[in-house]
Parts: sequence; structure tokens; C-alpha cells
Amino acid sequence: MVSPLFVFTDGTQGYTMCGRYMIVSSGEELRRRFQVRESAGVERYNAAPLQMLPVVRREENENRIALLRWGLTPSWATEDFGGRIINARAETVHERPSFRHLLRHRRCLVPATGFYEWLKHPNGRFPFRFSLRDEALFSMAALWDEWYNPTTGEILQSFAIITVPANALVARIHDRMPALLSRESESLWLDINAPLADVLLCLRPYPAEAMVCTPASRRLNNPRYDDASVLTPEEIPPLP
Repeated sequence: MVSPLFVFTDGTQGYTMCGRYMIVSSGEELRRRFQVRESAGVERYNAAPLQMLPVVRREENENRIALLRWGLTPSWATEDFGGRIINARAETVHERPSFRHLLRHRRCLVPATGFYEWLKHPNGRFPFRFSLRDEALFSMAALWDEWYNPTTGEILQSFAIITVPANALVARIHDRMPALLSRESESLWLDINAPLADVLLCLRPYPAEAMVCTPASRRLNNPRYDDASVLTPEEIPPLP
């Protein structure tokens, strides 16, 4: 069933899709998958904006994992944006002041095992999880930056996930989706010396036939619920 579009707000100004995702992986799996020297395991069933979450960056000719806040505050900001910028649209990322410099110099990957979108329904909003058919780790294209807090003297590193038009599967729930990268595109995305025209070609809808969609629990509406219980599907009442 094709639903009316639902824009995820979670009660906070500026929150758009993608607004929740899942990353459940052992440290060994992350090390193998992203060719990093070391990594701790991660078990986040309900990763949400303002949380510190793992990203993969290219540093000194090797991939490294770091914890950054989801919700971008650009280096030029006069104050912390408070996590309002969680997404960047692929179609305009090379034009927007908040992103165009980062697109050239500060690209990263966000490891994930699923992301969520919500179906708008007369009885409320019902979440669905999108993942790869084999439930494998994948990566979402993202941009990062660091901001100096003049009050505390601390450095905040934060990121935003890039979105693209939805593929046929995701479009049943929402008109946009995160920019999932193929394995071949990941190295190119992390290579800051790659031609920008080639980098932008990485940002396209992931093949729908390689993905699956499963209903989840409305406990996802609250980021305090961050365990496997959020994957338990709820029955969606029939439309009147």
C-alpha cells in the first residue's frame, strides 16, 4: 500500500528523514567490513539524533572509526545548532553553505544494519525497518565537521546523513531514503582526492531488490527504548 508521505519530527524542529537507524555489530565484524585496525562492538537498535554514534573516516591513509554526534554543527556556526541538521539532500549538498566545503573535504561513512521510516495512519504512526536481504552491515554516506565552543573551549565533532530519492520499496512509506553506498563506492566516498563529479555519482537510490522491509514496534518513537524489543512488529489496523 502506498501511504501519504510522513515527515518524521519527533517533536523537534528540523528533524527530517532519516531520523532513526540501527547498528548492531561485533567489533570484529566492523573491523573486517570497514578495514579498520580496531573497533568496539556496537548494539544500538534505536540510534537517534544527538547521540554519539560510530562513523568511519579516512585518516592518514587508513580507515578509522570515531564516535561523533548525530546532528551537524558547522565549524563556522556562532552557536551549537543543537542537532537540528541531521540530514543533507544529495541534490543540493554541493550548493548549501553548510555542506559544500564538507563534501570536498570531510566525508564519512555511517555503519548501519537498518534504518526506520514511519507509516502515517489514522491510528497513529507505525515504524518499518529497512535492511539488506542478508541483514549484513551497510554504510550510509555522511558529512562531518568540528565546531569550537567558545564558552567551554571544547571541540564538538558531528555529522549529518545524506538522503536521496526513495527507491520503489522505501517509497511505499516515504519519498526519501538514506544514501546507502555500494562497497565499490565506499572507497571513492572516503577519498578526498577523488573528482567531485565522481563522488556525487555515489549518491543514488540503493537497489530495491537488494532490500527488505519489516514492521517494527512503536516503542521506536521514544529513543529511551534501545533494545531488541523495538523490532517486535505491531499489528496495523485496517484503514476505514
